[in-house]
Amino acid sequence: MPIPLTLGVPHRPDPNALVHGLLQPICADAHSLAAAPRGSEYGPPVVRASTLLGLSESDDLGRIAVHLDIDPDELRAGRTGGYEAVRFHVDAPVEHLADALTLRLPSPLVVFPMFDAIDVAETAEAVVLAHRTPGIDVGDTPRRIADVLAVVSHADVGLVARAESGDDVLAILAATVASLRGDDIASALAAPNVAALRALIPEAAEAVREVLLGIEIADAAAARARLVDVGLIASRTSTT
Repeated sequence: MPIPLTLGVPHRPDPNALVHGLLQPICADAHSLAAAPRGSEYGPPVVRASTLLGLSESDDLGRIAVHLDIDPDELRAGRTGGYEAVRFHVDAPVEHLADALTLRLPSPLVVFPMFDAIDVAETAEAVVLAHRTPGIDVGDTPRRIADVLAVVSHADVGLVARAESGDDVLAILAATVASLRGDDIASALAAPNVAALRALIPEAAEAVREVLLGIEIADAAAARARLVDVGLIASRTSTT
C-alpha cells in the first residue's frame, strides 16, 4: 500500500530536513578525506579499505563508511589509526553475491549487486532478507531502480545510492518519494518535481530519509551547490 507523504507549505521549520546527512563524499586517499566538505547535509565519507591500511597510529578519521576493496580479514589484520566504521559497502558480482551476503562485520553492510542479466527484484529481495542494505547506481536503468525501490520502500534496511551529480541526487530523491507515494518512479527519475520536494513537511522528509540512507558522490560540494540552487538546502547551513 502506498505511504501518504503529505505536502505542506514550502517554508519548512528545517529546510535541510530532506538532505540531512545525505551526501557521502567519496575519498580516494587520506588527503581527500581531510579536505572533504563538512556540514549537516554531509554523511560519513566513503573510504576504500585499502587506503586504511596506510594510516599511522595517530590518524583519527572519525565516522566513515568503508568500501571493501580488500578482504575484511586483511583489513582487520592491518588496521592502524582510528576511525568508526558506520557502514561497510561492497560491490558484489552475481557469482559472489551469496558470499557477500554472509560477510560478518561489526557494522551494517551495504551490498551493491551487479544487476546485469539477473532478476533485479529477486536480487534486491535476497539482499533485504539477509538483513543487508541494497545499493543502486542512479545511472542504472529506470526499470532497475524502480524494482529496487519497490522492494526497499517497504522494508526496514534502507537504500544507499551512487550518484555523479546534483541532478542525480534530485532524481533519486524524487524517485524515493514516488516509490513511497505509489507514483511512477521512472517519470520521477526523468523529471524530478523539485517544488514537491521543497514542500515536503518534516515528517514526510523523515520518511524519505528512512529509505534513502545516503548517496555516495565524488564531488559532494558541487552536488550540494545544486541543491542550494533549487532550494533544498539553505545556503547559510554550509560549512566546508
